[in-house]
Amino acid sequence: MKRIIHTTLFLTLFFCLFSANVISQERYGGLTLYTLQRQMMQNPDEIIQDVAEVGYKDNEVADYRDGKIYGMTPEELKKKTNDLGMEPLSAHMGMVTMENADQLIADLEKAGIKYFVIPVPPMGYAEFNREERSLTMSEDLEGLCEVLTTLGKKCKEAGLELLYHNHNFEFVKNSKGIIPYDYFLENLDPEFVNFEIDLYWAVKGGADPVAYFEKYPGRFKIWHLKDMDEEGDFAPVGAGTIDFARMLEKKDISGMEYYIVEQDRTKDGMTPQEAIRISHKGLKDFGFN
Repeated sequence: MKRIIHTTLFLTLFFCLFSANVISQERYGGLTLYTLQRQMMQNPDEIIQDVAEVGYKDNEVADYRDGKIYGMTPEELKKKTNDLGMEPLSAHMGMVTMENADQLIADLEKAGIKYFVIPVPPMGYAEFNREERSLTMSEDLEGLCEVLTTLGKKCKEAGLELLYHNHNFEFVKNSKGIIPYDYFLENLDPEFVNFEIDLYWAVKGGADPVAYFEKYPGRFKIWHLKDMDEEGDFAPVGAGTIDFARMLEKKDISGMEYYIVEQDRTKDGMTPQEAIRISHKGLKDFGFN
């Protein structure tokens, strides 16, 4: 009987140590769960566990419905990620309106989330063409800045920070000859609104992120990282043509505090799970830590 007990205790201890070793491997970087959005909607527990095992330290959420994030209460999300040694860092809240903003902010605060991110111009400031799968941005940049400032003030009062996430269209001159991204940087007070710069989309829009870092230092709190293949499509970090090493040299002046991998789509039979592993290794190869 004693031998059976000792064997059981040994196996239990071995399993715990093995599990701890898997989760406590070298941890760095963040992942937006939008990369695994379909899988998250089906089995969030399993997917978050996998993200932790890959070695990501932070995550960004991109789903909110009826007070829940991927079907979990804010408190459940916080506990789940914290138990795995991760932090729920940021949230893409494209559904925000002036009517629901206070509730969204309160729920993100409960989840321990630090950054409230505007992923696209909200509240009618961008029109989505379903046939072409493209966004057309409003030219009322002053009105949009007023909305962002109001949201930024609300976030600050709650202890959160508001960030604006770009695509490529913010770098294209509108009919008035204005580059929207430049307008935002010139007219949004950094006390209330800063930026999650998506480096892929910036390059896609013809911009040089390093030039922005140098011209507007300290404004780019989070970097979104995905690479660009020879055809201009999405690729895992390190499997494309973007010179992240050059950008990383300007990390401090940019204001970057966190970096997050995103893979909008995969191709050539690659699964999102495979892509996030390639990207995690790519981060290390470039010197992200």
